[in-house]
Amino acid sequence: MEATPPPPSRIRVYVVEDQSKILKNQLKLLEASADLEIIGTALSGETALDDIRRLKPDVVLLDLGLPRMSGIDVTRAVKAEVPKVEILIFTIFDEEDKVLEAVQAGASGYLLKGTPADKMVEAIKEVSQGGTVIQPSLARRLLKHFRVPEAAGPEPKAGAAPAAQALPAEPEGKKLSARETEILQLIAKGVSNSEAATMLTLSKATIRTHLEHIYRKLEVTNRVEAVTEGLRKGIIQM
Repeated sequence: MEATPPPPSRIRVYVVEDQSKILKNQLKLLEASADLEIIGTALSGETALDDIRRLKPDVVLLDLGLPRMSGIDVTRAVKAEVPKVEILIFTIFDEEDKVLEAVQAGASGYLLKGTPADKMVEAIKEVSQGGTVIQPSLARRLLKHFRVPEAAGPEPKAGAAPAAQALPAEPEGKKLSARETEILQLIAKGVSNSEAATMLTLSKATIRTHLEHIYRKLEVTNRVEAVTEGLRKGIIQM
């Protein structure tokens, strides 16, 4: 008689939200998922940081607009002290400067409050597996922050049409394959690894491998940078 395999371990989640009513609603949604285990909550960044150091959750669902110690400050501290903990920012703010700062601080994703429960759970799963959650059109708004300044050239003659600024051709080993380009295009639209795997009839492991190749070729470290670099180079479109 074959031994019954052990049940898959649940994702250990810590939730930080300064409004108790919103926190209660979040917990109700998250606790309904059999894949998640809520190991702690906090109403402030200071309390959260102490708990996170001690509990070392897999994922922290973190409100951006905390009083005193902001969600971005908490993110910086957590990534400096316990870098294996993944941060998923949860906020009412839809502002590109805050999104950019959260990503630069080490957040692996960004969700707006009001996101459906299934999307929240999917996002938590995504970042727990090393992925990054991009809201649709987020990369387009962040693109300007990743642009490489163009070298200054001679002033065009009066009335002359501006010359097209063509990027240098990529070395052969740096070009994305058709499949890699297809996956990057899906990621730019906010599709998760799991959703991309289903759409392309591939395994999630294969999607992750393709993403690793994309990161290496584009010389980036995460999905946000990969999408913005793909847009900058004209590899994909929004």
